[in-house]
Amino acid sequence: MSDSSWRRGASASWYAWIAVLVIQLGLSPFLFSQATLPAVQFLGWATWFIMCILGWWPVVELRRRGSVAKGASYTETTRLVDTGPYAIVRHPQYLSFMLINLSLALIVQHWLVAILGAVGIALVYFGILPDAERFNLSRFGDEYRRYAEKVPRVNLVSGVARLLRPSGR
Repeated sequence: MSDSSWRRGASASWYAWIAVLVIQLGLSPFLFSQATLPAVQFLGWATWFIMCILGWWPVVELRRRGSVAKGASYTETTRLVDTGPYAIVRHPQYLSFMLINLSLALIVQHWLVAILGAVGIALVYFGILPDAERFNLSRFGDEYRRYAEKVPRVNLVSGVARLLRPSGR
């Protein structure tokens, strides 16, 4: 599967996710004042912080370790990267996309923003990630299959716990 065919397959879900995110972001300032649970709001800001890290760290890691040609996009790796954020989850940037939807719902605490967040998360998880998995399998084959057996797709808690377990378990 080529880059362009993967992008065509995921494009409807991408456009839908972007639309949901824009609406969610647009409504958030107007509905923010209704937030009443400070602990939940704090959790939302913490999620936002993690989202920022998982959104940018992969760019650096892929450029450093993915054998990207000079002048090419960081996504055009020729080598499977399993270090940095990719040692924790297979799709850190997609996880960051889901976390932005979640963090907005937690920060704003309005039912409409929460519903939009759930829709956004579902669009990424069910609409975009399966195509990304197929693309990576076609690009890296058995190496990716072995990697996928070890590293969770987007489960951050499981990924961190796996790294913290002593070797051999």
